[in-house]
Amino acid sequence: MASDHLQKSVISADEALRRIIEGNQRFLQGRARFSTVCKETLADLARGQQPYATILGCSDSRVPPELIFDADFGELFIIRVAGNVISPEVMGSMQYAGTHLHTPLFVILGHEGCGAVEAALESKLNAVEHLSRIQILVNDILPSLPDFDPQTPREEYLARAVEANVRWSMRQLMDTPEAKRAVEEDRAMLVGAVYEIASGQVRFLREFFIQDH
Repeated sequence: MASDHLQKSVISADEALRRIIEGNQRFLQGRARFSTVCKETLADLARGQQPYATILGCSDSRVPPELIFDADFGELFIIRVAGNVISPEVMGSMQYAGTHLHTPLFVILGHEGCGAVEAALESKLNAVEHLSRIQILVNDILPSLPDFDPQTPREEYLARAVEANVRWSMRQLMDTPEAKRAVEEDRAMLVGAVYEIASGQVRFLREFFIQDH
C-alpha cells in the first residue's frame, strides 16, 4: 500500500460524484478516453495514490469500474468481490481508503443479473446448497433479500434483490463508527448504484445518498 503521508483529496464528494456520472455518460456515448498512460504519469503514480472515489463492485467480468466510469489510472480505489458483499477483508480495504487515502466518495456498485445474488435467491426460494465457500458468500447476501410475492416474475424479483443487496452493503458500512463519523463531519458520501449490463448505464439509487448537508 502507498504511504500514509499523502495529502487529502482536494475535491469534494459532490465533485467526485459528478466525475463518475460524467464518466459513465462518456462511456455510453462512445467518447470514453481509455487513455494510454505516459511514463511521466506512471512515475507520478509510483510516488503514491490519491483516488477521488472508492468503488465496491462485483467481480463480474462485464462490470469493470474503470471502464464504465471512464476513469484514468490512480483515480479510483476499487474493491471487487462476487456479489459486492461486505466481509472483514472488504471492511479493512474500505477503512484503508477512508483513513489513509481520504477518498470523499464511496460507491456500492451492484449490477443487473448478478450471479451471486441469483445464487442467494436459489438458496432462499428453493433451499439450494452451494459449494462450501460459495455458500459462505451466499450467506452474506441472504439477509438482504426481502420477501416478495411468489407471483412476481423472476426477472423483476432478481432486479429487486440486486438493489436490496446494494442497500444491505450500505447499511453494514454505515453501522461502522468510521462511516458514521465521516458522514457527520461531512467528510464523505456513500451512494448506491446498479450497472445495467445491456445498456451500459449506471443507475444511482438517489434516495440512498447519505451525506450531511
